[in-house]
Amino acid sequence: MATDPLHQFRIEQIVPLHLAGHDVSFTNSSFYMVVAAVLVTALLTVGTAARALVPGRLQSVAELLYEFVAGIVRDNAGAEARPYFPLVFSVFAFVLFGNMIGMIPGTFTFTSHIIVTFALAAMVFVFVTIVAVIRHGFHFFSFFLPPGAPLALAPLLVLIEVISYLMRPVSLSIRLFANMMAGHTMLKVFAGFTITMIGALGAVGWLAGAVPVAINVALIGFEIMVAFLQAYVFTVLTCLYIRDAIELH
Repeated sequence: MATDPLHQFRIEQIVPLHLAGHDVSFTNSSFYMVVAAVLVTALLTVGTAARALVPGRLQSVAELLYEFVAGIVRDNAGAEARPYFPLVFSVFAFVLFGNMIGMIPGTFTFTSHIIVTFALAAMVFVFVTIVAVIRHGFHFFSFFLPPGAPLALAPLLVLIEVISYLMRPVSLSIRLFANMMAGHTMLKVFAGFTITMIGALGAVGWLAGAVPVAINVALIGFEIMVAFLQAYVFTVLTCLYIRDAIELH
């Protein structure tokens, strides 16, 4: 049903595909992931093509985006994390554009699906773990035993630290997914309530509906802010995990 607030999260096939008995169809979620990746690539390619001394609008946006993420990496991961800037930038831009595309009526918010956000979080988790193992070797496992901890408590502390470490991709993915899904559901519920009120009250409904419409506009502005903040939080946490991998603390 179009009035169902959860209808907007439904995965729909665009190009049905099956491989070795598995459904690998190209869906609306896949389509908007491609759109997000193309838009990010186009912005950076076109925006930096001229390399003008006095930047135009696209170049200004591209440079602002670059400097913003560079600042996040510098402040949260340190100078040694510079080699990993491309990954952090890609994650931020992909999540940000995915969130913002979902704010356009008739589109699809792929970051509102746990499978997408968990895949992103798992990629970050595996990458960070590989970096830590390569940089520190077996010393990496000292990360799970806080320095100065009593040896008698070592088994319990190691268990707690391992569980906490393995929960990183879970918490990272749920935070993004839950915020985007809850926000879009709230918008749909309030919009449906406004339309129902106007339809039920007739001519008077247009006047009475002014307040809910104003609330909807405010909620849309709030959701746009949340969309940006969630991309920012996801990126900051990624940087903190990279810093842990570099410094092991």
